[in-house]
Amino acid sequence: MADNRRIIPFGPQHPVLPEPIQLQLVLEDEKVVEAIPGLGYVHRGLEKLVKTKDINQMIYVVERVCGICSFQHALTYCQGIEDIMDIQVPDRSRFLRVFWAELHRIHSHLLWLGLAVEAFGFESLFMHTWRIREKIMDMLDATAGSRVIISTCIIGGVRRDIDSELTKFVLDGLVEVEQDLKKIEKVFLKDYTVKKRSVGIGVLSGQEAYQLGAVGPMLRASGVKQDVRMSGYAAYEEIGFEPVVEQDGDCYARMAIRFKETLLSIDLVRKALTMMPEGEISIKIIGKPQGETLVRTEQPRGELTYYLKADGTDHLERMHIRTPTFANIPTLLTMLPGSQLADVPVIILTIDPCISCTER
Repeated sequence: MADNRRIIPFGPQHPVLPEPIQLQLVLEDEKVVEAIPGLGYVHRGLEKLVKTKDINQMIYVVERVCGICSFQHALTYCQGIEDIMDIQVPDRSRFLRVFWAELHRIHSHLLWLGLAVEAFGFESLFMHTWRIREKIMDMLDATAGSRVIISTCIIGGVRRDIDSELTKFVLDGLVEVEQDLKKIEKVFLKDYTVKKRSVGIGVLSGQEAYQLGAVGPMLRASGVKQDVRMSGYAAYEEIGFEPVVEQDGDCYARMAIRFKETLLSIDLVRKALTMMPEGEISIKIIGKPQGETLVRTEQPRGELTYYLKADGTDHLERMHIRTPTFANIPTLLTMLPGSQLADVPVIILTIDPCISCTER
């Protein structure tokens, strides 16, 4: 090793990154030349629980893979069981699933946007962004009875309905959220300091993103138009969906993607509520699942994949989950070499890592 090279540990605990990941950074002066990941600080054995929890109890388990996007985990799991059992859920429940999924996407992106600007030193903007997020949390609380892990998705539909009064409450609240976001859009997307810390930093080309298997905003920020919602699961086909795409593939592009997706999700929530048909919200399930399936949905961080195998009993034989952070870690190891040490926290944040749900 050259005399001017040294290795420093980043994590597993770091003031900027509240996620247990360690990176051994090989430096030449202040330049990163190699990043060696150290994972395995979190393991909860959630996939093993299929042996002791029945198929309905497992809904509550998968919701706890990741609290921020808990509804997407429940939705993906339930769609998998419904696919094995060839169950068609009621139309109203499909729109309600989109409604709660997009509310979770909004609050996840707002949480990340706050953390991102805090890393730049904008502490007041961080607080303001999370203050806007509180309005989304109030909508989840009002419509589901809980702020984070809402437990509304069940096999065969959803367990809660929304009346006209709640619909008006949400629609009025979304107007306020949209207005608040547009007031701070200039700071996120045009501020000099934000651009100096993000433009041209952590560049990932479209070809690299595709070959490395990047997903979600990471992939779309590099110019690849790919989003599982385009497949039309739940009620996305009727609502209509066109993903947000940026071309530059840097930290700024990934921030812009998430900010613009927040506004897009507001529009999707409105459409889900206004286009939602009347009718039942769930059907009674008869029988036990037998077979296997692979099902995908679009989590706030990217493509979420569930493999389920059932043997005709109350318990699954096998469940395997691939979360988007797992797919995006290779891109992180590609972006870090060549960057400055001061840019490492920003680059790591822009993959929106959730190590706990990656390791389970």
